[in-house]
Amino acid sequence: MKTRLILAIAISTTLIPAVMRAEEGAGGHYMPGAAASAVDALPGKTGFAAFNFFTYYNGTAGPSRSLVYGGRIALGVEATAYADTIGVVYQSDLSLLGGKYAAALAIPFMWMEVKAGTELTGPAGRTIARGVRDTASDIGDITLYPFMLGWTALGGDLKYDIRLGIYAPSGGFEAGRLANTGKNYWTFEPGFSISWLSSKIGTEVSIFAGFDFNTKNGATDYQTGTQFHADATIEQHLPLFGGFVGVGANAFYYQQLTGDSGSGATLGSFKGHTAGIGPVVSYVHKVGGKDVAIEVKWLPEISATNRTKGDFIWAKVGVLF
Repeated sequence: MKTRLILAIAISTTLIPAVMRAEEGAGGHYMPGAAASAVDALPGKTGFAAFNFFTYYNGTAGPSRSLVYGGRIALGVEATAYADTIGVVYQSDLSLLGGKYAAALAIPFMWMEVKAGTELTGPAGRTIARGVRDTASDIGDITLYPFMLGWTALGGDLKYDIRLGIYAPSGGFEAGRLANTGKNYWTFEPGFSISWLSSKIGTEVSIFAGFDFNTKNGATDYQTGTQFHADATIEQHLPLFGGFVGVGANAFYYQQLTGDSGSGATLGSFKGHTAGIGPVVSYVHKVGGKDVAIEVKWLPEISATNRTKGDFIWAKVGVLF
């Protein structure tokens, strides 16, 4: 399975910003299920990879569930988001501790809609409940991976790496709005991945995990707590039409470790949690002498706390030059 150098490009699935989960805005920067298959591993050779990823999410929270969006408390939230992310990964020939240095950049473009019930202050200071719908479309928070270091073992069947992701507050944000394409704070994400893909039997087991450390949103005085997330994939790859098709399952786990703080954290520590599992299908083929990878997965959330609960759909395409 030589073409199982299944593109480094998809490593940057971890670069796409999360849109509507727990914490402020019901979510942090990392999107559950974004990574953890062999396509997310570094390729093990010097060169560039270009990618385009499309992401869809739709989720709801019950009418009695309070969430904080842009400094406002919202009830009965229904959130929908589309993101299209373009980017590049470069793996160099520079060696450090036996591994190869790499870096990446991803730029997301987003469209969002949030519907909710919220409270407004009316005449004479009276509180008025009303339904609100907000939309936003703009660039999202750009993500940099200034440091990735990858190793290979077992004749190339085993790949593992460490990485540091930085989410920059480049997306649009306005306090008081329910829908914002940016978070208005920085996130620093140390993480690691390990992927075993047998060249003999085509079986794959991959894991990605990381921690997100967030700065304060100065516009709302909201400090989102630290989060842990892990994704895992089991997949079987078989030859098909001159390439390799993979079929399997992807699962994710996301847990906020420390509570939220600041004057904007009106709901208290508000720790978020979610977990889910769903099918994944991939295909790798050479086109014009270049490796092209396609991956599609559907990931329904099976449990969620202090978040909307719904479905993620991913469609990834990348080319290794």
